[in-house]
Amino acid sequence: MSRYIRKVNALADIHDLPNGAGIGYYSGRPYVNGAGQPQPLALDFSFGEKYWVDGDNGVDPATNALFDGRPFKTPTAAISKAAAGDTIFIRPRPMAGGASDPVSYAETLIIPAGKSLLRLVGFGSGPAQGAQPQIKKGAGSAAQLTIRSPGCQIVGLSINGGDATGGGILLDDDSGLPAAQGGETKSAFGTIIADCFFKNCEGATHAGTGGAIQWSANGGAWQVLISGCHLFKCRGGIVMKGTGIAIPKDVVIEDCTFDSDDRALIDCDIFAAADGINGLIIRRCAFGTVDVPGYGGAGAHARYIYLTGSVNGHISDCTFACTGKTFGNGDAAVYPVTVRSAHCYQENAIITRT
Repeated sequence: MSRYIRKVNALADIHDLPNGAGIGYYSGRPYVNGAGQPQPLALDFSFGEKYWVDGDNGVDPATNALFDGRPFKTPTAAISKAAAGDTIFIRPRPMAGGASDPVSYAETLIIPAGKSLLRLVGFGSGPAQGAQPQIKKGAGSAAQLTIRSPGCQIVGLSINGGDATGGGILLDDDSGLPAAQGGETKSAFGTIIADCFFKNCEGATHAGTGGAIQWSANGGAWQVLISGCHLFKCRGGIVMKGTGIAIPKDVVIEDCTFDSDDRALIDCDIFAAADGINGLIIRRCAFGTVDVPGYGGAGAHARYIYLTGSVNGHISDCTFACTGKTFGNGDAAVYPVTVRSAHCYQENAIITRT
């Protein structure tokens, strides 16, 4: 939001509204003046309705028909009311002095089919625990947030898996399922996940069973962008669990950080199973677990990156908190020769393929 304000101010060609014309900044707000009619620019340009969630002061109506414009108490109720193209703003819950964990929205969320382009936006300040609204059911085998509609955006939320084994965000897609097998009923293609924080997200065991951001074993969910996220102590980071129906394509992971204060907790930061991802771009990411993830449980992969089946892609401008390790077919990362790598570094050395 502040970046938008700065850009408007920098590009302003008037400062004496309402007499000027164009875009300007006046009395603390950006304005546009078209044909002599100055209007304040909205800070959010999305279409559709806007809803608010306030876990401390909101009220969930008994039915959607009884909604009276007040903030909802839970994201679940807001999602139920929202339609395709709407935006839901979620307020962080206040914390007591000395708090060491945010007050959570203790629920698992599902964006069902039929709500394409829905946006969940945390009204916090950045991808750090405590600075954003936190979603934490903390138990069970369901994902904290499941997406079954295309074009959705998840921005500025903290996802804490707690003791749950269902992972963080699940891209649940059956695109391409033949009619004889039930046909297509849900899609998560075009999902954007940005500026989110993830902690303690994992599946039942190794990374292949789940992670902070994960595809279902069906695969699918093309054209996904994951940007500016921070993942801490997630046994599986960004995980593609299978390609039972379709191979995911055109996935971008950028400007993300992966970290843990205990390497034994981490299996893989980026993992793709089965036939992998066709067209995977990983750029400007920092892999901060010192001396490579070291999970030793059943089925462990223990690498920063493990992409055995991916058809093609590119890893560039990434840094790894290790020294003397091998990449490509190595002890730090495994990826095929069709996934190229450039300008990536471990301590004191540029990374070359083994």
